[in-house]
Parts: sequence; C-alpha cells; structure tokens
Amino acid sequence: MIQITNEQMESILSYKRLIPCLKEAFTKDYNLPKRHHHQYPNPKEGNESTLLLMPAWDDDTNMGVKIVNVTPDNAKYDLPTIQGLYLLFDLPTGSPKAQMDAKLLTAKRTAASSALASSFLSKKESNSMLMIGTGTLCRELIMAHTTVRPLKDIYIWGRNHKKATAIADSLKIEGVSITAVDSIEEKISSVDIVSCATLSPTALVLGSYIKPGQHYDMIGAYKPDMREADDRFISSVDIFVDSYEGASKETGDLAIPIAEETITMEDLRASLFELCRNLKPGRENNEQITCFKSVGHSLEDLAAASLVYNEIIK
Repeated sequence: MIQITNEQMESILSYKRLIPCLKEAFTKDYNLPKRHHHQYPNPKEGNESTLLLMPAWDDDTNMGVKIVNVTPDNAKYDLPTIQGLYLLFDLPTGSPKAQMDAKLLTAKRTAASSALASSFLSKKESNSMLMIGTGTLCRELIMAHTTVRPLKDIYIWGRNHKKATAIADSLKIEGVSITAVDSIEEKISSVDIVSCATLSPTALVLGSYIKPGQHYDMIGAYKPDMREADDRFISSVDIFVDSYEGASKETGDLAIPIAEETITMEDLRASLFELCRNLKPGRENNEQITCFKSVGHSLEDLAAASLVYNEIIK
C-alpha cells in the first residue's frame, strides 16, 4: 500500500482534469451503497459530531471507502471541520492499494462536482459570483467555478470579515477581482452564481433575495435539522441534486420542506447522473433560477482517488 501525500494530490487534481473525470464517472455504473451516517456525542465540545462511512466500487478494478469525522467546532482549533482517511483497495484481491487524506480529497471532489453542476445549470456567460462561507471549501469552490464559467468579479462573505478579507487578498486568479463584503445582502441579488458552504443551522439564503437567471450552489446543511435556505427560496427555484436519496434525506434544506409538504420529491428536477447522461435537461432559459443541492457522493471520492492513484503508478 502506498501513502499518497497532499502535495501529490494537489499536483494531480487540477479542476481542468477532475471536473471531466467526474463527468465521465457519472455516466458509468458503479456499486454505491448508502453511506453510513452516525451522530456521536462530543462532551468536550458540548455538541454532536458526525461519523461518515462512504463505500463504493466498480465492477472489476477498484474499491474504496472514505472514513470521515465532521466536527463543527474545529475552527476554534484552526482545524478543518472534516478529518479522515480514504482507503483504496484492489477489488479482485481485496488488497489495500493506497491511503490518502480525506480532507483534501473531499474538498477537491466537492468543489469539482459543484462546478460540474454549474456547467449544466448556470448561464454560460455568468461573470459574477458570491461565495458565502470562509471554510476549507471557499478557495476550492472559487477555483472550480472559475474553471467552467468566465467569472470576473467574485465576492466573499463570512462571519469573520477579517478571514474573508485575508482569503480575498491571498487568492490570485488572473483576470478575476476578488473582494470581501460586509453582508450577504450587499451582493446576493446582483450576482450570477451564489455558492454557499457553511455550518449554519439556520437559513442564510432567503427567497426574498433571488432574481431571474441566477444559479445557486448549496453545499452546507449536511444534517437533517440544518438549513442554509428558507422555504420561500426552496419553493421558488428549480432544484437539482447529486443523488435523490441522499439529498432528500440527509440535508434539512430538502428533508424539512419535503416532510412539511412545502415541496415534493417530484419537484427535484434531475440528478447529476441524469444530467451527465443527457437523460434530463439542465438550464432551459436565461430566466430560470436553478439550485444544485449537494450532499456529497461516494462515486466522486472513488473517481478522484482512482485518478490520483493511476497517475502516480504510471
């Protein structure tokens, strides 16, 4: 078994390579068991943490499992919320082939899947974006979205304005202006794309903000009792998901309004599987307001991990 370093992963997982890799993976047949999702007490922090086990395998070559802990209060220790490992196995023999950091793998594949969805759902001429949240995903989402759309103006909002400013000042992308803003309301109604990746338990994205033609990329609210968007928003946009089962049950952004019959499963327009296989349409006109609700998928992890491993053993 080889130990793959973060430096190796960074050098291989450019978004110009990873986004097409995921697009191809969503057109193929994989074995994707439902992920294990366990809440466990964290007495020292006074709240719960989450253990996720995400297995996946193809028909003849690779099997993988991601083991991660999601610990909401890690920011105060200057640590990422997600901690864990990804293990890649040889499917025919069951032998372990590689181990790598799940934090970086998760950040890369999450951002890549959001950008992949945007390639189907945002307007092709989209040139402005608001990034809500300053965690690990902030930089990755900005870099991924600029890979698929001609973004020129990007704004960052976070609860810690100094952190948002530091990210804006340090992230250099040719031809792109990146600025920290004091409030969400300041820019959310004027940009083409909104990406939201926070640990907020209550809605930050409101239906009163939306305007025709926008695309929303919603990544947080990873538990059934968490919300990043309110009911007015959810009932006003065309919703697309990475997978129907995960998105409808694991995130409060959808599970709560479905349970309360604000929306139904029939209101979910398409999954990434259907978009990548051209089974259902994405954006159909420039007035449509689209929303991609992501909860993460084991297919994305296996595809990204296999890409890294195959490149290293060439």
